[in-house]
Amino acid sequence: MKIHTAAGALCAAIAASCWTQPAAADAFPQRAVTLIVPFAPGGSVDIAARLISDAWGRALGQSVIVENRAGASGNIGMSAVARAEPNGYTLGINTMSLAINPALFKTMPFDTAKDLRSVGTVGTSQHVLTVTNALPVASVSDLLAYVRARPANETSFGSAGTGSTFHMAAELFKSVSKTQILHVPYKGGGPAMLDTISGQVQMSFPVLSAAKPQVDGKKLRALGVTGATRSPLLPDVPTIAESGLPGYEFNTWFVISAPAGTPQPVIDTLNARLGEALRSPELTQRMQKEGFDPLISAPDKADAMVAAEMTRWSGIVKDAGIEAN
Repeated sequence: MKIHTAAGALCAAIAASCWTQPAAADAFPQRAVTLIVPFAPGGSVDIAARLISDAWGRALGQSVIVENRAGASGNIGMSAVARAEPNGYTLGINTMSLAINPALFKTMPFDTAKDLRSVGTVGTSQHVLTVTNALPVASVSDLLAYVRARPANETSFGSAGTGSTFHMAAELFKSVSKTQILHVPYKGGGPAMLDTISGQVQMSFPVLSAAKPQVDGKKLRALGVTGATRSPLLPDVPTIAESGLPGYEFNTWFVISAPAGTPQPVIDTLNARLGEALRSPELTQRMQKEGFDPLISAPDKADAMVAAEMTRWSGIVKDAGIEAN
């Protein structure tokens, strides 16, 4: 009897082990998660990724490793995400280029709608309309009067490159105001701001956090922020809408994507832990200090937002006749 009892106990233990091991193996995550930034270090997407990575990693119980894979306006890095194994361990963070590029490029290395699935949004960030100090304008209304009193495209704006958020903020400004302003693309936001300061171009739409030191130092004049409300970073600067162009609103958004086919439970875990991180007062404070407003959304709502933005920017890009360089 003792032999049978011991054998039975052993069998029961083995059976229990067989039942519990698959559950442990299926738990997510079991190792570090890679978060691909499809742009060079130092830009707004890279800053957003590095701001959230530590808090998100703590919530997940595993490291979130930020990896930069720049090129082709974000297409190289996001193509790597789209081709990755759909297991939740390779993700991408992107901004509006995810919605703009399908309209901007004649051919795309992946299909945003079919090859990617949203994990959730991270936040939004405003830009600011800045002008060179040499320009005799003090408001958006003044600027519009200045532009309209001159031949088409005599006034110019600098951007961080064709299809960049700098560029799209200006194209929306042109569309809403029905003005013609010459686009001068640069290789990055820094050179565009420097040439605005020097007067090589008259205006630009840099990310608010990057523009703040130049505005505070009186090297650039800020006429309006692009969002629906004023920013605590520049509380004395009105919105563009209240400064002379009603109906104008532009916010850069940031979203995390996974390869299509990633299991729903994995997506749900990633989203829940991301929301947990974004609700942290410490992370919220750090993001706001850098000019970001945390934005938490469910995966399906993030997917719907990206789809709506693709439709919106397709029209603007087509009407403006913009093509990738």
